[in-house]
Amino acid sequence: MSTAARADLLGPLLKRVSRSFYLTLAVLPAPMRDPVGLAYLLARAADTIADTSLIEPARRLSLLLALRAAVGGDTSGETMLAIRQMAGDVAGRQALPDEKRLLESLGAALSVLDQLATADRAAVRDIVATLTTGMEFDLRTFPAEDSGDIVALPDALALDRYTYLVAGCVGEFWTKMTCAHLPGTFDEPQETVIARGVRFGKALQLTNILRDCSKDLRIGRCYLPASMLEQHGLTPAALRAPGASSCARPVLVELMATALAHYRAAADYTFAIPRWSIRLRLACLWPILIGLETLRLLVGNEAWLDPAKISKVSRNHVYRLVAGSMATVCFDGVLRGWIERTMREIEAKLGPAAASAAVA
Repeated sequence: MSTAARADLLGPLLKRVSRSFYLTLAVLPAPMRDPVGLAYLLARAADTIADTSLIEPARRLSLLLALRAAVGGDTSGETMLAIRQMAGDVAGRQALPDEKRLLESLGAALSVLDQLATADRAAVRDIVATLTTGMEFDLRTFPAEDSGDIVALPDALALDRYTYLVAGCVGEFWTKMTCAHLPGTFDEPQETVIARGVRFGKALQLTNILRDCSKDLRIGRCYLPASMLEQHGLTPAALRAPGASSCARPVLVELMATALAHYRAAADYTFAIPRWSIRLRLACLWPILIGLETLRLLVGNEAWLDPAKISKVSRNHVYRLVAGSMATVCFDGVLRGWIERTMREIEAKLGPAAASAAVA
C-alpha cells in the first residue's frame, strides 16, 4: 500500500476511532507507534463487529473468527470473502461514520500488518488473537442484547481470567514491544515487568467494568461475579432495580479494592521506566491517572448502577490531568505523592472493608 494510505490509516483514522487512547498512542516513542497503533485498530474493528447488535450473535461470532483468522495469516477464499462482507454488511450498519470507515479499511490494515517486521507482526497477531478470544467469550456466554435475559460471570476467578483476555494481555504486549524496541528500559527481569503489565491492564479493565456496569446490565451482561452477589443476597436481575446501588455497594467495595491493588502494580511498572523516557512514562501515567479519577468518581456515586449517572471523567479534567503530569513527569516523589493521595482518598471512602477485600 502507498505511504500516504498507510499514514492516513495510522494517523487521522486512528485518531478518530481511538478517542482518549490516542493521547497515549501519540506520545509513544516512534519505534513502538506503528505496531501498537495497528494492534489497536484491528482490535477496535473486532470489537465493533462483536458489538453490532443489529446483527445476530451467531453471525457476529462467525465474522469475528474470520477476522482473527485473517490477522493470523489465513488468506483462503472463505476468509477473505468474510473480510469483504464486513466492509459491506457490518460497516453499513454503523451509526458512526468513523466506525464504518474502519471496517471498510480492514484490507488496508491487513496490508500494513504484512509490512511490519517479523517479530512485530507476530506480536500483533498474538495480541489480536487473545483479545478476540475475550470477545468470543462475550458472544458465547451472554444472551442477545434484546432478549431480556441476563447472565453473570460465575466467580472472581472467571472475572480475573476475563480481565486478562480483554486488557491484561495488552500490558503483556506493551511490555514486549517496549523491550523489543527500547531495550534496556527496564532493569528488572522481563517476566517481573510483564506480570506488572498484566495487572496494569486488569486495573484499567476492572475500572471500565465498574463504570459501565449499569449499561452492561441493560443488555444482559453482568460482569459482577454471581458468587459475590449471592453473598449479599443479590441476583444479577436485582441489580437493575431501583435502589440496587446501595445494596450492591459491598461488591463495589471489594472489586474497587482489587482494582486499587492492581493500580499499585501499575504505578510500580511506570516508575520502573527511567525518568529520561518521558514519552513512555507519560503513555503509562495517563491511563493510571484517568483510571484512578474514575474510581474516585465511582466511590462517591451513590447511584453507580443508574445508567443515567455514569461516573465518567470529563474531557476538561482529562486535559488537566495531562497538563499536571507533563509538568511533574520527571519528579518521582511528586508523582508518587499524587497517586498515593488519590488512592488513600478512595480507600477512605470505601471504608475498612476495603483493606480485607484487596488482593496482593
